[in-house]
Amino acid sequence: MPTDDHTDRVEQYTFEPIKGYPMLNWRGKRPFTSTQYYPAQHRETHGPEVNGWRNKIFWGDNLQVMSHLLREFRGKVQLVYIDPPFDSKAEYKRLINVRGKTITEISSAFEEKQYADIWTNDEYLQFMYERITLMRELLTPNGSLLLHCDWHKGHFLRCILDEVFGSGQFQNEIVWYYYNKMQGNINKFASNHDVIYWYSKGDNPVFNKVREQRDKPIMQIKRAWSKEGQKLVNAKDENGNIIYIQSTHKTVDDVWRLSMLQPADKTENLRYPTQKPETVIQRIIAACSNPGDLVFDCFMGSGTTQAVAMKLGRRFIGADINLGAVQLTTQRLLGVSSEIARQPQRLSLAVDTISEDDEEPSDIKPVEPQVIQTFYTGFEVYNVNNYDIFRNPVEAKELLLQALEVNRLQAGGLFDGEKDGRMVKVMPVNRIATRQDLNELITGFNYKDFERRQAANPAQPVEHITLVCMGHEAGLAAHLQKEVSYKLDVEVVDILRDKQNLQFKRDAEARIVVKDGELIIERFYPMNLLAKLSLQQENVGDWRELVESVMIDWNYDGAVLQPALIDIPEGDGLVAGRYPIPADAGTIRVKLTDLLSESLEQEVRHG
Repeated sequence: MPTDDHTDRVEQYTFEPIKGYPMLNWRGKRPFTSTQYYPAQHRETHGPEVNGWRNKIFWGDNLQVMSHLLREFRGKVQLVYIDPPFDSKAEYKRLINVRGKTITEISSAFEEKQYADIWTNDEYLQFMYERITLMRELLTPNGSLLLHCDWHKGHFLRCILDEVFGSGQFQNEIVWYYYNKMQGNINKFASNHDVIYWYSKGDNPVFNKVREQRDKPIMQIKRAWSKEGQKLVNAKDENGNIIYIQSTHKTVDDVWRLSMLQPADKTENLRYPTQKPETVIQRIIAACSNPGDLVFDCFMGSGTTQAVAMKLGRRFIGADINLGAVQLTTQRLLGVSSEIARQPQRLSLAVDTISEDDEEPSDIKPVEPQVIQTFYTGFEVYNVNNYDIFRNPVEAKELLLQALEVNRLQAGGLFDGEKDGRMVKVMPVNRIATRQDLNELITGFNYKDFERRQAANPAQPVEHITLVCMGHEAGLAAHLQKEVSYKLDVEVVDILRDKQNLQFKRDAEARIVVKDGELIIERFYPMNLLAKLSLQQENVGDWRELVESVMIDWNYDGAVLQPALIDIPEGDGLVAGRYPIPADAGTIRVKLTDLLSESLEQEVRHG
C-alpha cells in the first residue's frame, strides 16, 4: 500500500499482487515483485515553485527512475501516459551536421537498443512487463495508465496490461486515425492509425467528457434524463412532439480523427522521430486528470506530455534515457513557460463536466472552456545513475549513502550512517581506498566502549562495520582488524564491484576566463563528439560549431544550477561565447551542451 513514510527502504517494498491471470508467456519471463532504490542527482532548476511544487525531469533508465520515485510518489500519480518503442524496426537516431560532416548519434548500448527500437520479442515483453508493474505502483487508487502503441506489439501489450491491472480494469481502446498520413504504393490497406489502451487502477477512475466542435451545426433530437426509467429518452414538448435542437458540439468517442505532424509544420514539429501532436495528448490529459493532478510520462521523447501538462495546469514528472530528449524537453518547456507568462488566458480547453442527472446531457449542451487558474511552470532536472560526482566529494558521499539506503548519522561523527545494525563509513570516492585511509577510524574508535562490549560478550564482535569505497587495496578489512586489538566484523562494499549498475561519468574539457567584465569561453573540447568526428583537439576551428547551448548561473549555490542566462542559437547560428557579467554576480557556473546533448559544467572564479 502507498506510504508517506519516506524513511522506508525501497529495497524492502513488495509490489501489490498482480490482479489478472497469466495471459501471456515468453521465453525467460521473470516475476517482478521488488526493486532497489536509485538516488537522483539534482542538476538544474528553472522557474519558481508554485504551491510548494516544482515539476521534475529525469535523465535515466525509466526502470531506475521509477524505482527512485517509489519512495515519495508511490500511489500519488493520477495519470501515466506512455508512448514506448513499438518495435517498428525504425532506427531512431539523430543526424548531426558539423563543419560539413555528418555523424550519427550513438549512445550507450542500452540507450541505443531502446531507441533503435529493434529488440527480440522476449526481451521487449520483459522490458515492458517490469515497467508497467512499476507504473501501477505509482498510480493513485483512481488513477489511469494510457499506453500508446500500434499493430507491431499492441496485441502483446494488451495481454500484459490484462495481467498486471486485471482485465476488469480495461476502460477503452482508443483509435487515433491520422487521416493526413501519406502512403506509398502498397499492396494492402494503408495503416493509418495507432491504438491507445486505457486501464484504470481502481473501479472509479477520473474521467471528464471531452467535447469538440462540429464542422457545421446539425439539427438533433434533444435528449433528456428520465428519472422514472433511469435512462436517456427523446425529449418532447407539452403536445408530445419530439424536440429538435441545433447542435454545435459533440462528445468525443473512442475514434479520434486528428492529423499527425507534418514536416512543413513550423510551430510544433521539433523533428524528433517519435513526436506526437499536442492535440492527442491534450485529450488524454484533459479526460483523465484534473487541474493540479500529477501526470507522468517516462518515455517523454520531445516532451509533448510535459508541455501539454504545463499548459493545462497539471503538475508533471518526465523521464527519458536519451540525454538528447532531456535537453530538447528542457528547451521546449522554457518556451512554454515564457508563452504562459505572456498570455495565460489563451491556454484553455473545453472539458465537459455535465453529469447524467442534467436534463440536457453533454452531447447537446455547449459548455464554457475550462479556464486554468494555476500554471506550474517551474521545473527541475535530475540524473538517476550516470552520476557526476568526482568534483564534489560531499555530494558523492550523499549519493552513495542514498544508493545503499543508509540511515544517516549526525554530521561530524566517526561514521556516516547505519544500516541493518552495521556502522557505515564512506571512504574517499575520487580514488581507490588505501590502508592509510583507515587511520581516521583506527584513531577515532571509542576503545572504552569496545572494552565494555568485549567484557559483556567475549565471543561477539565489538563493532559491525561496513566500508563503502570505489575501488580499494586488497586486504583492507584484514588491515583494519590487525590494527585493532578487539574483534571486529568488517565488510567492504566496493561500488565498482558490488553495485555495478551504478554509473559515474567524467567531464569534457573547456577553458573559460573572466576578462574586462566579460565571461569568455575560449575553448571547448567535447571528447565524445570529437571522437565520433575523428577530430583531434588541435584541429578544432571554432569551438562554437560543436555547441548546442550555453547556460550560466551568475550566483551558483554550490549544488543546483539555476541559469539566469540561456544562449540557444536558432537555425545555423552559433552561441555568442562572450557574456557581460552582471554587477551582482557571485560564484559563476557555466553549462556547455554539445551537439550530442552531452554537457560540461564548470565553475569560474570571479572577483
